[in-house]
Amino acid sequence: MMEKAWWKLITFGFRLLYNEMAWTYDTVSWVVSLGQWRNWQQAALKHLGTQPGDLILELAHGTGNLQLDLYAAGYKRVAYDLSPYMGRIARRKLQRRHVVAPLVRGRAQQLPFPDQVFDAVISTFPTPFIIEMDTLQEVHRVLKPGQRLVIVPNGILTGGGIAKDVLEATYRATGQRGPWPVDLEQRFQEAGFEVQSLVELCPYSVAQVIVATRRD
Repeated sequence: MMEKAWWKLITFGFRLLYNEMAWTYDTVSWVVSLGQWRNWQQAALKHLGTQPGDLILELAHGTGNLQLDLYAAGYKRVAYDLSPYMGRIARRKLQRRHVVAPLVRGRAQQLPFPDQVFDAVISTFPTPFIIEMDTLQEVHRVLKPGQRLVIVPNGILTGGGIAKDVLEATYRATGQRGPWPVDLEQRFQEAGFEVQSLVELCPYSVAQVIVATRRD
């Protein structure tokens, strides 16, 4: 009974973070990663397999930080997120830096885009929607053949002393260090992808990266 109540509380807390409390997201992510969050996000970029000028879809764009990285790398971009709160924050952030990006609101399980239009899809620290079959089938549909979905699901601190130990205990308590609820390789294969799980070295930490390539 207590365990069930605990997980309901955790779920509620994450819902607040992505919605009504989205204004705290950048600060919270910095604190819980000891400043490594942006390094973990950027670890995905080298795996896109794309060129400047290509069109990239970001799923769950959050507060818009990765949109700034994609812009700096010369990509055309579409940003997609379900939360209207994240959308407002991202729009203001991009406008302050004079960056234009289409911000679209909706569910990843129903993408409002044509078939085979994107050169890559990227998502950093998404919730479990990212491995739902409906999501993967939609990503497969909008990706060009042979192109990639790149996900950063997690980052792990390798330095930080006592602070690292406390944060790791918190990650475990909130379910962020448990195994995936499905067989990832089988799930991606069923959706039409070949998948690799990689580790990228970052300062005082590592980022977990999943690269799923759409089969022709």
